[in-house]
Amino acid sequence: MTVAAVARLELRRLAVRPLAWALAALTIAWLAWTFVLGLGQFLGAQVKLAAVADAPGFTDLVAIPLLAELAKLAFLVVPLMTMTLIAGERRAGMLALLASTGLPPWRIVLGKYLAVLVWLALWLLVTLAMPLVVGFGSTADWGKLASATLGTALLLATLAAIGIACSTATTFPAIAAAMALIVTLALWTIDRGAQAAGVSGGFLEWLTMATHLQNLLRGLVTSSDLVWFALAIALSLSLAIRRLASDRERQ
Repeated sequence: MTVAAVARLELRRLAVRPLAWALAALTIAWLAWTFVLGLGQFLGAQVKLAAVADAPGFTDLVAIPLLAELAKLAFLVVPLMTMTLIAGERRAGMLALLASTGLPPWRIVLGKYLAVLVWLALWLLVTLAMPLVVGFGSTADWGKLASATLGTALLLATLAAIGIACSTATTFPAIAAAMALIVTLALWTIDRGAQAAGVSGGFLEWLTMATHLQNLLRGLVTSSDLVWFALAIALSLSLAIRRLASDRERQ
């Protein structure tokens, strides 16, 4: 069985899972409401904005805040989506059955990871369609919007990798979701203690997820930010693969 076959199998499971549909419906409804409110406030402030030199436009006031709202929701949605990928199958005895086919652990992890990425990409595209429809008829800053979209996509990919790593560490899906939430929140706020002590910059600031996402949301794309997300994804998936391999060695 190939990675693509594992991904297709997991996508079919997601398609019949009520939780996936419920999360999609609730979050998209909330994001649509957020977009409508933001667009209304932007249109209502047109007169004031016209009198200000270099005033923020549609991208800064509507599109990017919408992507930022999606990023906030992702901290809860992604752990719920990934909590059963490995932990649920281990608890139901399906993981041992899948391993008995001789499928390497890395194919299992990558296949399930790709399936979650497809679901998250659709979620992001549906959300992005709202500002795109309006943006084509206005003077949107496409470069900044592309940077913010890239940052949001990298965040979703990182949260998915962390969620899968946490799902491989336990037999209980609820514990996996809690672990993923704790890890991501810790990465998001790891430099708060240093800031409270009056220390800024340095390794802790680079280690913080918020630093890299905020740069991309502001339209600043740097190799340091891209490397951080790549390392976080690679490390999380490596830990997940290693844990599955250890389980197989003990059997």
